[in-house]
Amino acid sequence: MKTIALFGGSFDPPHIGHEAIVEAALNFKDIKKVVIMPTFLNPFKSKSHAPSTLRLKWLKEIFKSNKNVEIDNFEVKQNQKVSSIESVKYLLKRYKKIYLIIGADNLSSLHNWDRYEELEELVTFLVAPRGNKDIAKHFLSLSVDVDISSTQLRKHIDISKLSATCSQQIEKFYKENNEK
Repeated sequence: MKTIALFGGSFDPPHIGHEAIVEAALNFKDIKKVVIMPTFLNPFKSKSHAPSTLRLKWLKEIFKSNKNVEIDNFEVKQNQKVSSIESVKYLLKRYKKIYLIIGADNLSSLHNWDRYEELEELVTFLVAPRGNKDIAKHFLSLSVDVDISSTQLRKHIDISKLSATCSQQIEKFYKENNEK
């Protein structure tokens, strides 16, 4: 297998929108495998709500029955912020072509990403719709019709928007650790 999709993010918390994105990616062109790579800490944030090891555990549990999904702990193991370009270069040692899945809400700030021009040469961006954000025609887009924000979900935890696999664990964590 030479072509994959990389789906990185905080996954704080992981939810059914993330699952829908993975399924859409697996149905896209030549993608046969999605590598999910949770961040230790998002390069644009100062903190995470759930520890990276816990988010990694939840993702492994959620996707354990999908043989076309790999949960990669590369960024978590670094124990620091890791830029997308570093993760892509790590994966290019094993794969020839990488689609990089991003949310449409990231399009306006892509130019701020570490070594964006180099990243743009190494990957094909695959954009998941978010709200009413426009996706420029030169980007490929995923067909996903689930619009959930992890930020909003942390504020108002809704078990129906969490993966059934570990929804109770996730709900319990965020209810016990909700910063009000």
